[in-house]
Amino acid sequence: MELIHRNLLIGIHDSLQETFFEDRKYADKVIERLLKSHRKWGSEDRKVVSEIFYNIIRWKKRLEYYMGEGVKPTNVYKMIIAYLLWSKTHYKKFEEFDGIKVADILTKLKKGTVPTKAIEYSIPDWLAETLEKELGKNWEREMLALNEQAPTVLRTNSLKTTPRELIADLNDENVEAFTIKNYPDAVQLAEKKNVFLTSAFKDGLFEVQDASSQKIGELLDVKEGMRVVDACAGAGGKTLHLAALMKNKGQIIALDIYEWKLAELKRRAKRAGAHNIETRVISDNKVIKRLHEKADRLLIDAPCSGLGVLKRNPDSKWKIDQDFIDRIKGEQQQILQDYSKILKKGGQMIYATCSILPSENNEQVKTFLSNNPDFSLIKDEKIMPSEGYDGFYMALIKRNG
Repeated sequence: MELIHRNLLIGIHDSLQETFFEDRKYADKVIERLLKSHRKWGSEDRKVVSEIFYNIIRWKKRLEYYMGEGVKPTNVYKMIIAYLLWSKTHYKKFEEFDGIKVADILTKLKKGTVPTKAIEYSIPDWLAETLEKELGKNWEREMLALNEQAPTVLRTNSLKTTPRELIADLNDENVEAFTIKNYPDAVQLAEKKNVFLTSAFKDGLFEVQDASSQKIGELLDVKEGMRVVDACAGAGGKTLHLAALMKNKGQIIALDIYEWKLAELKRRAKRAGAHNIETRVISDNKVIKRLHEKADRLLIDAPCSGLGVLKRNPDSKWKIDQDFIDRIKGEQQQILQDYSKILKKGGQMIYATCSILPSENNEQVKTFLSNNPDFSLIKDEKIMPSEGYDGFYMALIKRNG
């Protein structure tokens, strides 16, 4: 990889500045806008920009150590050059790099060591402490995995096609993909490609959904004709999976507190040919109360720290803190208490997060079960990032009849 075009450098710089210093700017949306506004960039240019942009966000703390100072709106070019030197990326000596003391960076690089684990894995100090406290000695293995780039995994839309047919269709559009053992609907790309430009996507033959996330729909064990409630549906990745598993028969009620997310879900459902989904905005408690004891199956994909998905959202580790995690744990317990009432007696629900912290996962389930003796745990599963895909937790819970 090399950085030899000035307009790519400026694009990377401006996007990093936006992500680091502007409020509520998330890396995936920032890079999406940048690439949309430079349609003339070829696929190789886009790859260079995306990779350098994400890697700098991922390794921010380590790069700050090499720079000898924290990143500021005025020294983003210094951070870029620290990354280029550390990653041994060939680059042109652009005027934007004038005046940067490269020798100081090289001196630190030559040492080959860094002073702390937080710098080594490029995470905030508080997070290194939290991970060590909750995961014990395994935390370093998981952090190593979370600093890798996530593979692109698709979920075949079984309402319209099969994994084998999807692979053939993608192949016709020069996108190479393969199936994954033990993941019935998953198809993984051989290399990163913009699959949203394919006619297979426009025809609703797949959704981009990590392999770990696909396990949640499978575990819920939905059947045709059931009434299923997805209580934190968001833009509906898992809702659409449930619709496909139910073969469009029965009813799915997708709830969320954000109307715009449900609007996106409707758009995706139309493309996927999923006709059994009804969306409802949680505007007040009455929306939940009306559904008490009405669902055969319930999915609670709870808001969480997102620490299991740092591979694809590396900027989130710089945007959260311990207070946020403590607050979200309170919300998780409240959601479990309030939304579990939606389940009929004899029905089953899943509590899921994309976190790897036991305090957000099995400990939350334990607390819930001790306060609600009419519910019992059937099984739970934790998937760690070191297994190759996103980190997830899911617990299948029954409301006793």
